Amino acid sequence: MEALNSSGARQVPWNKGRLTGQKPPLKLREIWAIRTRLQMSCNVRELAMFNLAIDSKLRACDLTQLQVQDVCMGGHVLSRASVLQQKTQWPVQFEITELTRQSVAAWISARGLKPVDFLFPSRISASPHVSTRQYARIVHR
Repeated sequence: MEALNSSGARQVPWNKGRLTGQKPPLKLREIWAIRTRLQMSCNVRELAMFNLAIDSKLRACDLTQLQVQDVCMGGHVLSRASVLQQKTQWPVQFEITELTRQSVAAWISARGLKPVDFLFPSRISASPHVSTRQYARIVHR
């Protein structure tokens, strides 16, 4: 058995020379660069999702399950919202900036969403809202 493990060639670890663990947070100039690119490419949904993710700091599972009524009341987007986190079951209150309110309002009107609809509905008919895997694909494009 030792003869199989003690081969002459050593394998290089997959993470040699790479940084592992938690990624550093985005810098302000990186956030603005992403926002600008999304605005220039007219990605209304992605811009609204990105802005809301930055403002709320919610986990992907909580962000994708937001309903229109969670962030919008009476036809306009709220300046402050509160959501119950799925993982911790604790309520989280966050402020929605003016830029985010504009992008979310543009997304709601472009899609014609009602208060009971999910804010980011899935394009797949079997799923009511964007899944965390779909969210990851959107974010990492």
